Amino acid sequence: MIDRVHALPIARQARELGISRGSVYYMPRPVPASDLAIMRRIDELHMDFPFAGGRMLRDLLAAEGIKVGRLHVSTLMKKMAIEAIYRRPNTSKPEPGHKIYPYLLRKLAVTRPNQVWATDITYIPMARGFVYLIAIVDWFSRRVLAWRLSITLTTDFCIEALEEALARFGKPDIFNTDQGSQFTSIAFTSVLHREKVAISMDGRGAWRDNVIVERLWRSVKYEEVYLRAYASVSDARSSIGQYLTFYNTRRPHSSLDRKTPDQAYFNQPLLAAA
Repeated sequence: MIDRVHALPIARQARELGISRGSVYYMPRPVPASDLAIMRRIDELHMDFPFAGGRMLRDLLAAEGIKVGRLHVSTLMKKMAIEAIYRRPNTSKPEPGHKIYPYLLRKLAVTRPNQVWATDITYIPMARGFVYLIAIVDWFSRRVLAWRLSITLTTDFCIEALEEALARFGKPDIFNTDQGSQFTSIAFTSVLHREKVAISMDGRGAWRDNVIVERLWRSVKYEEVYLRAYASVSDARSSIGQYLTFYNTRRPHSSLDRKTPDQAYFNQPLLAAA
């Protein structure tokens, strides 16, 4: 896909292909098939029991006949960028130079598109490997405004998705993220400061603070990802892209009075039931 000896710079090739530049330079080490199988199951268990930490996941896996130690489970969870979700004292320190912003959505009535956008990253298993998916979501309509896949947890693919959403749909009043290093980085927050967007961040371990994106991940995983075994990153990108188009244009939401995200975002009338 990427021609490293072509006259066109690699950064330009990556941009034309819609992939993260950092993922081109990264040379991944193969993950054992046994670990990939465990990671896939951990991801499924995390969807069902988001409060489960390393010890509980170890015990849940053991009950299924999968013998793995707690420390190895914790290592795989870090690789997958997931952690047990529960309210805890805010004793963590941000990375050097990274500022943590207050949560601005508590008791806020979200009543229109582009009032609040939110984002998050999730783990996507493939037949032989895995990738990470980021989505920018309009809180009011649930519409996915932009998304990217990457084989690494770098900041650049997050910025690419954000810049696309801003270019195509304007800007929100508030942008909500978790406290992940990609979103607290100066490179990411500077884009929001440039656009004069208020930055909101979840309380650490507080999944309900970003519940709209968590609901999207559940739909993506159960209605698309877990039904597939992507053979390559390009296969994953194509299939997930088709699903997200369906999600925006055809999938009705009970919380939107059976409207699709597109209908809610663009203020289109609800189609009469057949």
